[in-house]
Amino acid sequence: MGGMGLLGAERDGVVSVAGVEVTREELAGRARAVAGRIGGARAVAVNATASVDTVAAVLGGLVAGVPVVPVPPDSGPAERGHILADSGAELLVGAPSDGEVFGLPTVPSTGSGSGAFPEPSEDATGLILYTSGTTGAPKGVMVSRAAIAADLDALAEAWAWTPDDLLVHGLPLFHVHGLVLGVLGALRVGSGLVHTGRPTPEAYAKAGGSLYFGVPTVWSRVVESGAAEALRGARLLVSGSAGLPAPVFDALAARSGHRAVERYGMTETLITVSARHDGERRPGQVGLPLRGVETRLVGEHGEDVPHDGATPGELLVRTPTVFQGYLNRPDATAESLADGWFRTGDIAAIGPDGWHRIVGRASTDLIKSGGYRIGAGEIEAALLAHPAVREAAVIGTPHPDLGEQVTAFVIADGIAETDLIDFVARDLSAHKRPRTVHFVDSLPRNALGKVQKKLLTP
Repeated sequence: MGGMGLLGAERDGVVSVAGVEVTREELAGRARAVAGRIGGARAVAVNATASVDTVAAVLGGLVAGVPVVPVPPDSGPAERGHILADSGAELLVGAPSDGEVFGLPTVPSTGSGSGAFPEPSEDATGLILYTSGTTGAPKGVMVSRAAIAADLDALAEAWAWTPDDLLVHGLPLFHVHGLVLGVLGALRVGSGLVHTGRPTPEAYAKAGGSLYFGVPTVWSRVVESGAAEALRGARLLVSGSAGLPAPVFDALAARSGHRAVERYGMTETLITVSARHDGERRPGQVGLPLRGVETRLVGEHGEDVPHDGATPGELLVRTPTVFQGYLNRPDATAESLADGWFRTGDIAAIGPDGWHRIVGRASTDLIKSGGYRIGAGEIEAALLAHPAVREAAVIGTPHPDLGEQVTAFVIADGIAETDLIDFVARDLSAHKRPRTVHFVDSLPRNALGKVQKKLLTP
């Protein structure tokens, strides 16, 4: 049908979100109804709950060629107000009661429409996704329809994702992982989709999928609960949004029979690097560039960093999936894009064979200590290799002689600080060992399970 080119042909197959099941024909009808109500709007907001309503609202925007702004349902008044004002959203698609909270005229995502809609331009903005705002107010990332289509097609190739698959996940529908990959991906490929509402081990175990998406916290809980055994009949388990600790990778492989596929991406670039369905899966590494993606590493002064698997550098990517820019922020866009290369702000090492290992964020995970450049991720992996350690986060903290020292925060049982420091020093260079270890009850995490290191204080 016209306007649905981004999503591929309509096919039979289950679409179930939080226990509510609809046919693709019903979903397409709801999308047409939404499109007929919002045509001509500058942008529309969606209260992005885990629901069929959210899926229908997003599809309606794509059919109408109106940018969709998914808003986290747990966002507070200040964050929500910023997103709505910055995006210029003129309507809210969803339940009438939501309009009272959002302060926007509301149009429903129910009903059924008919007729064809003209196909929007490939260059049209499909989604405006807001970053987490760890370094200030969230920025609106404008993602084109062409970028979405290119990324989903490249992932379908890398993962051998076909209409015969049944995708299962329970990830939030206001991020790339849950919404773009986890909903639009299934619809474009034509596979079945079961969104479990919440990513509980029990829901994953009984879904009977062939393809599963999760973040490290989800896979850790799947392992700990014993649910991993129920996933032996799956074809592929995919992990992303943060590095999968090697102990979880190994335990998941032992109990489910699957070595997880890890992948890497950002809101601004979508997914750019991944292990393949028919290739190796290496713990702590995210694989090779997807089709059409180029990568390089640069040092502090823009010099190229060798691909020797050990030397860290900032990862730059050039890809057809790169964003159109930050909404209303030409300065920030110019800072992040140069000659088509996007500065990810992530520190990585690339091996001679092209395999990528993400060390961490330049702002929080590159520690400059005594003249050495140290990646926090490498030390976290070493700590997690100790059987007493359940979670670990490493940051640099001020030191009068070294500039910065390696400081670790761990959740562990029955282990002393000196024993952990010595354990790391046995596997890594002496200058990489933590100088201080803080034992904590929990680590601050966001909705996708990423540790919020700026909230860690000694």
